[in-house]
Amino acid sequence: MLRAAAVPHAVWPVDIDETPLCGESAEALVARLAQGKADAAAARAPVGSPVLGADTMVVAGGALLGKPMHEGAARQMLGLLSGATHAVVTGCHLRYLDPASGELRRLASTVRTEVTVRPILPAEVDGYLRSQEWRGKAGGYAIQGRFACFVAGLQGSYENVVGLPLCQVIADLRTAGLLPLEWPAWQP
Repeated sequence: MLRAAAVPHAVWPVDIDETPLCGESAEALVARLAQGKADAAAARAPVGSPVLGADTMVVAGGALLGKPMHEGAARQMLGLLSGATHAVVTGCHLRYLDPASGELRRLASTVRTEVTVRPILPAEVDGYLRSQEWRGKAGGYAIQGRFACFVAGLQGSYENVVGLPLCQVIADLRTAGLLPLEWPAWQP
């Protein structure tokens, strides 16, 4: 998504514990995980590199839906999503050195999008599960894939549901003074 938006970047994958704390809200969880990912990636990145961490969670029926561990969990998640409206919440955490002072700065944001899913027929659930598209996806789906056929409506940022609220990220990068001067005409 950053490449499509002409934002120069590199990727430093990290693996952190994503277990929710007792009583932790979706907003607090994704904010904490986004900061944890940014901090872990900063330890791997060249010194002084700005780092963006993000984490997305699906909230349906009061339940936090992370990435399903197996097909049975994915089936349960699809049951919660079917015929209902759920929220997709993403936390973003940007850590960077202030260009003027050289001090470490942080910008954190949380974006929420409401997604309405039409009732999914049992045969459609079976077929979707066979597609394997649910693997590794918060809530067991990718809106940019086959699951789009089940989405009846959306209120908020589509890119947030894909996994990165690009409008907010661009605003944060601009606030931090980290976009190239010629952006969005910048050519990598």
